[in-house]
Amino acid sequence: MRAYYEARAPEYDDWYLGLGRFDGLERPHWDDELRALEQTLAALPPLRTLDVACGTGFLTQHLAGAVTGLDQSASMLVVARARMPAAKLVQADALPLPFSDASFDRVVTAHFYGHLEEPERTSFLVEARRVAPELVVVDAAVRPDRDRVGTQERVLNDGTRWEVYKRYFDPDELADELGGGDTLFAGRWFVAVRA
Repeated sequence: MRAYYEARAPEYDDWYLGLGRFDGLERPHWDDELRALEQTLAALPPLRTLDVACGTGFLTQHLAGAVTGLDQSASMLVVARARMPAAKLVQADALPLPFSDASFDRVVTAHFYGHLEEPERTSFLVEARRVAPELVVVDAAVRPDRDRVGTQERVLNDGTRWEVYKRYFDPDELADELGGGDTLFAGRWFVAVRA
């Protein structure tokens, strides 16, 4: 997974923006829903926030308050640094989180939790709760054209192929899995839950 995201960094935002391999995909109302998700994140109260697996900072940039972005990929962080010069960025693995207990008020993660298999999923939840009392998970919504759980082949612009584990979420089920919480966003493409 580490090598895949390092290689994908220069083209990662293409998925959000519908560019490159994603140009012309049938994604009705994608742009409107993405803007609404960004507004949902921007409306969160400003807090000391850790964004785990922040990637290029595409969604991170909408968070208010003192933001720290963490990602294992140096290439992702190069893009994030250009996008968010005021944010603190840390290159490290998410398990375990390299921060002391109660270092933050909120942990956010977008499109990371759905790639975690057991026992990493449980470990991540323990770590997130150790460093902050609030957790916001943004991920992909359940879709009729995708299996809810499985591996996917991902093809990069250079033609390399990667196998990636992926889950899709119903917001209520995600809230239950997180130990309770409320739905911040429920769309055709994205869900966001606060626990």
